Amino acid sequence: MQLSEKELEILEILEHDSRLPLDSIAKMVDLSEKETKEVVEKLEGKKVIVQYSTDINWRRVDGHEGVTAMIDVKVTPKRGVGFDEIAERIYRFEEVKAVYLMSGTYDLSVTIEGKSMSQIANFVSEKLSTLDSVVSTTTHFIMKKYKHDGTIYEYDDDDKRIVVSP
Repeated sequence: MQLSEKELEILEILEHDSRLPLDSIAKMVDLSEKETKEVVEKLEGKKVIVQYSTDINWRRVDGHEGVTAMIDVKVTPKRGVGFDEIAERIYRFEEVKAVYLMSGTYDLSVTIEGKSMSQIANFVSEKLSTLDSVVSTTTHFIMKKYKHDGTIYEYDDDDKRIVVSP
C-alpha cells in the first residue's frame, strides 16, 4: 500500500505516542482535525494501524512480575504451507505473545509469558515440543528488561556529577 507523506507522518507520530489527541496530531502535520481523523480511520480500516498498546513495567508492581521467555524453535516446514501452518498453531496458544520467522540456526522465535519458570517449562515440554513439526527448542529466560520497543525501562535518575564548591 502506497502512503502519502502526511499519512506516513501520522503513522510515525502515533508509533511514538498513540495517546496524543487528534487536534495535536493535526497541528503537527498541518491538517484539519477532521482530515486527520479520516486518515487514522482509513489506516485502521486497512490494518496498517493494527492496535494501540501500552507498555507496562511490571517489575515495579508487587506480585505481578511474572516470567518472560524467548524460545528458539527449529521446525520441519510442510510442503505447500512452509512455516505458516506451524507458526499459526504456535501463536494460538494463550501463553504466546509473539512468533517470528527468523533466518539462521532456528526457524521461529517465540516469546511467551507465564507466572513462573515451571509454568514456562511445562508449556515447552507439554505443548510446544509435542507439535509434529517441532524438531528442537532452546529457551532463554529474560532476566531484566532494559529497553523494549524504544522505551527505556530502567535508568538511574541520580545526578552523577561531582559537586564543585568554592
